[in-house]
Amino acid sequence: MHTDNGIETLIDLNGNIVQQERGYWVEIHAWRVAPTVLIPHGIRYALTLHEQSGTRVLGYDNAHAVKPSGRFNYAGQVLPYDHKHRHIADKGVLYEFKDAYQLLRDFFEDVDRVLKETEK
Repeated sequence: MHTDNGIETLIDLNGNIVQQERGYWVEIHAWRVAPTVLIPHGIRYALTLHEQSGTRVLGYDNAHAVKPSGRFNYAGQVLPYDHKHRHIADKGVLYEFKDAYQLLRDFFEDVDRVLKETEK
């Protein structure tokens, strides 16, 4: 029996905007692509949280590679595309994509964290 580990659920959410408290909103984009070394799970995605002005304050995506922090030479290496932006100015940190259900859980846990932090 084949299980898609949430891929169809994530794709079904493509284009959805979910209103959050205090004028924030979540936007979800996800679609299938041919699996590659850079996108082995075969799905492109962008899950973002925006503040009232429209500025993205949190995002999970795989639109580009992000170099891990540190002073290592990554020339010639294939860097994973899955990453997250933890705040407005964050250039991105690696995110370990396990499956689409875990991606959704991790993203919405971070959404809850950000919204709670903005209450202060």
